[in-house]
Amino acid sequence: MSKPTFKIFSTVLLLSIMASAAAYAKPVSNNAGNTPQQISDPIEPVNRFIFGFNDILDRVLIEPLAKGYNFVLPQFVRDSVQSFMHNLQSPIIVANDLLQGKIGNAGVATARFVINSTIGIVGLVDVASTQGLKYEDQDFGQTLATWGVGNGFYIVLPILGPSSLRDATGTFTDSYADPVRIIADNTNHQWIYYVREGLQGLDNRSRLIKPIDDMRRNSLDYYAAARSAYVQHRDALIRGEKSDGAPNNAAAGLDSDHP
Repeated sequence: MSKPTFKIFSTVLLLSIMASAAAYAKPVSNNAGNTPQQISDPIEPVNRFIFGFNDILDRVLIEPLAKGYNFVLPQFVRDSVQSFMHNLQSPIIVANDLLQGKIGNAGVATARFVINSTIGIVGLVDVASTQGLKYEDQDFGQTLATWGVGNGFYIVLPILGPSSLRDATGTFTDSYADPVRIIADNTNHQWIYYVREGLQGLDNRSRLIKPIDDMRRNSLDYYAAARSAYVQHRDALIRGEKSDGAPNNAAAGLDSDHP
């Protein structure tokens, strides 16, 4: 077994073990029994420390860059960047749709990829959406949820922001399965992957200037508000409800989306 293959195999094995452990930790639900209002947070002091670090980093560096990004680039250019990034995520989305048994959704995602990669000029123009083929994000965290894996406990990841044991497992699994990362690693051009991730994170953050500012100003406890927003957003995605397209970690002010 080659070194890269062994690295991927061992990482996926470790994440699978983490996912199995996550199944035994269930979210705290409201009395209605449908929508989780809270999540287990046994390491809250550590999470609050990391959240504080992320918030400072966002205020000092990420948010100013995001505002500059909005100022320098016109809306149509930013929309093209987002469309291009969505197109690159298509293989991961298709794979997760198939793993969840959503054959129709996988077909739509595949059609979007073909149309946008050709007529849409490698994804710079979202032609597929004009044909009724709407973008729907899918990740391995959602796949684990459809397999019955519980949230596990709440985690705030450095820079990446709010997550859970299950969703962190999904994030890193998607990362190692990402064709862009695999190609970049195999050709010794890892910088391509990291530049893409940085640009995607910046684009996501640039679309959340006002929502995050409002949450900071209006929340008595910004940490608790961000945790609640994260859980509600993830629950909506898992249930297949219409989402506003905000990234998973929007409440943190920092976003990983899909590393």
